[in-house]
Amino acid sequence: MKIEVTEAHLLAQIDLDRLPQHIAIIMDGNGRWANKRQLPRIAGHRAGIRAVRQAVEACARLGVACLTLYAFSVENWKRPRSEVKLLMALLREYLKKEVPELNRQNIRLGVIGRVSELPPPVQLDLKMAIKSTEANTGLRLTLALNYSGRAELIDAVRAIARGAKRNGFAEINEQTISDRLYTRGMPDPDLLIRTSGEMRLSNFLLWQIAYSELWVTNTLWPDFKQSDLFQAIIDYQKRERRYGGLT
Repeated sequence: MKIEVTEAHLLAQIDLDRLPQHIAIIMDGNGRWANKRQLPRIAGHRAGIRAVRQAVEACARLGVACLTLYAFSVENWKRPRSEVKLLMALLREYLKKEVPELNRQNIRLGVIGRVSELPPPVQLDLKMAIKSTEANTGLRLTLALNYSGRAELIDAVRAIARGAKRNGFAEINEQTISDRLYTRGMPDPDLLIRTSGEMRLSNFLLWQIAYSELWVTNTLWPDFKQSDLFQAIIDYQKRERRYGGLT
C-alpha cells in the first residue's frame, strides 16, 4: 500500500502536457544485484525483466511516445559464453511471453542494432514479435540489441558512401546522417536514464543524446520501479532545456 500511495503522489506531480517524447534507458546493475544476494548472474537478468515490465507499463500509462531500452551491446559478446547463451534465451522467452501484453496495451515493438549478427532463432522471434505488434499505435518500444553507438555511426557513413557511389556526391549535414541512423523516424531522446550510479554513456545513442537530459540513479536495474521513472520525469520537467543557448 505504501508503494501505491508513493506512486500516486509522484504521478500527481507530473505535467502530462510536458512529457518527454522519447525516454532512453541504460539498464545497468543486474549482475551486482545478483552478487549482493549471492545468486548467479542470470538471476539478476531474470529479475531485470520485471523492471522492464515496470518501465514499459509506466510509459504506456503516461502516454510517452517512445521508450528505448539498451538490452544488449556489441561489447556484451565478451561476457562468458554461458551467460550470453542464457541472455539470448531470456530474450526469446520475453518476446514470446510479452507480445500478447504488448498488443493489449497497444504497444509497437521495434529493434535497433546489428540484428543480422544475432543468432537466427532470436532474429526469427524478433521478426515475429515486430510483425505481431506493427499495427499498434501507442508507445513505441525499441530494444537496442547488438547495439553500439559507434557501430551505428559507421553504418550510417557506409550508407552515405554507398549512396554517393550510386548517385554521385550528396551534401552531408546533420539531416543526412540522422536519416541513416538506426533511429531514423524517431525523435531524439529527451531524457536518458541510467541505473546503478555509473556516470558514463556506455556507447549508447551517441549522436542522438547530444541535448538529452541525463538522470542517474544508484538504484540497480532489477530494483527500478515505476516510482523511479515518475521521479525521473518530475526532475526532467523541473529543468530548463536551452540546447546550447543563453540562460
